[in-house]
Amino acid sequence: MTNDILRFATAGSVDDGKSTLIGRLLYDSKSIFEDQLDSVERTSRSRGEEQTNLALLTDGLRAEREQGITIDVAYRYFATPRRTFIIADTPGHIQYTRNMVTGASTADLAVILVDARKGLQEQSRRHAFLATLLQVPHLVVAVNKMDLVDYSQERFEEIRAEFTDFAAKLDVTDLAFIPISALHGDNVVERSMEMAWYEGTSLLHHLENVHIASDRNLIDARFPVQYVVRPHKADDPDLHDYRGYAGQMAGGVLRRGDEVVHLPSGISSRVARIVTADGDLDEAFSPQSVTVLLEDDIDISRGDMICRPNNRPREARDLQAMVCWMAESRTLTPRSKLLLKHTTRTTKVMVKDLLYRLDVNTLSRDEHPAELALNEIGRVALKSAQPLFVDEYKRNRTTGGFILVDEGTNTTVAAGMVLDAD
Repeated sequence: MTNDILRFATAGSVDDGKSTLIGRLLYDSKSIFEDQLDSVERTSRSRGEEQTNLALLTDGLRAEREQGITIDVAYRYFATPRRTFIIADTPGHIQYTRNMVTGASTADLAVILVDARKGLQEQSRRHAFLATLLQVPHLVVAVNKMDLVDYSQERFEEIRAEFTDFAAKLDVTDLAFIPISALHGDNVVERSMEMAWYEGTSLLHHLENVHIASDRNLIDARFPVQYVVRPHKADDPDLHDYRGYAGQMAGGVLRRGDEVVHLPSGISSRVARIVTADGDLDEAFSPQSVTVLLEDDIDISRGDMICRPNNRPREARDLQAMVCWMAESRTLTPRSKLLLKHTTRTTKVMVKDLLYRLDVNTLSRDEHPAELALNEIGRVALKSAQPLFVDEYKRNRTTGGFILVDEGTNTTVAAGMVLDAD
């Protein structure tokens, strides 16, 4: 029995049943309180609905309920004896592409809902593409509302064939199809008697058993330094020379005694201790937060990187990256100046060029556009004022990802994925 964490995002067209599906998972897995259920039942009755509307468990904002759609990314948590789950419920509208990017950026798996009556829609294709662009390793196509097509195997197979053809254009590593009815609970937590022709597992069983350990980058040891720990206790001589480097492992494994190198200085040392609030560890791995002590006294500060001597990230000032523009008040244009936050380092960057803008519905490219506007995605060339220690995003989503910030307002205006670096 395991007790690890699976982060997954749900996406799809408007009214495909994302909120109902999550509500069903919470309800059938007994992960809601009685007062929550009572509140939802009362609200459902006051709206004249014949049965409990489980979507209300996730559509928490009054404005969302009044419009009948999910707008923001709603995070929900539940657990089974086998796993703990963190769900990002993302909106379906095209104008909320940025929300989908936010929700899927840390996901291990994405559930794309498809209405069995409507089949594959523009939003379904867009969200599937975004999930693969963000290197989400596992994709589940949940064909919902099967009860409205009489649980037809033929209809399910049509949608599976259509999506499989589309997925051939994408970088999909693991793809599964599950026919469900979120409203009635068919194949959500328990196998459905209405679809005896389906030989696969329920959605929850799939979520509990999908293998994610190998998705972690356990090769490239990456430790971005967030804070230098220098306690000052005159009555404790053991702490007089204490210098620890606190941060979160961004990849690989560090063990006590390992030879490491500090970037940007290039000075080598060895790991003397790995410290946590619960005591010392023999090793640390992603995404643990630890304090690392080295055998040698090196001038290390926030934003620096500790890694292995023969396995280093690229040290680069020039980046090519895919970015999703998230700002409403301004556009991204050549010569734009912004702040770039990458792991624990923040530096100024300038946009050297907009190489192309991508149509996420057709996957066609608009070469050298004048700008990127809200929710648009494109490939850009950036020039950094300071060196960055990066990996390609497809190799390491932490050291290959970054955000862009408006220096004047301190608001996040874009999310980026490193494609190449010099």
